[in-house]
Amino acid sequence: MNVGGDDYYLDLLFYNSKLRCYVVIELKTGKFKLEYAGKLNFYLSAVDDLIKNDEDNSTIGIILCKEKNMIVAEYSLKDISKPIGVSEYKLCEDIPEDMVGTLPSIEELEDKLESIIE
Repeated sequence: MNVGGDDYYLDLLFYNSKLRCYVVIELKTGKFKLEYAGKLNFYLSAVDDLIKNDEDNSTIGIILCKEKNMIVAEYSLKDISKPIGVSEYKLCEDIPEDMVGTLPSIEELEDKLESIIE
């Protein structure tokens, strides 16, 4: 996205058809930092101004971090008027048993990617 002559890159941008709004997700590999809230607030304002239509609702922001401190997150978001949430993610080595067989294998993914690239 180009804002003021500079390029900015969102990590993930989705559109939720039930909520009728865009969702911006920022992915962070470490601990939550307070500056993430300001960066995401900037992205939400830019998406609302440059991409969203008049009939769409305000854009929602989510910051996914490896670790978060609830007090720091709450103070970082306290006076921001845009809907932003902070959550942790957990890495796991094993696929949950109820998901085994429903996800493609690594080989299937590689074959699919090769067919797309060619």
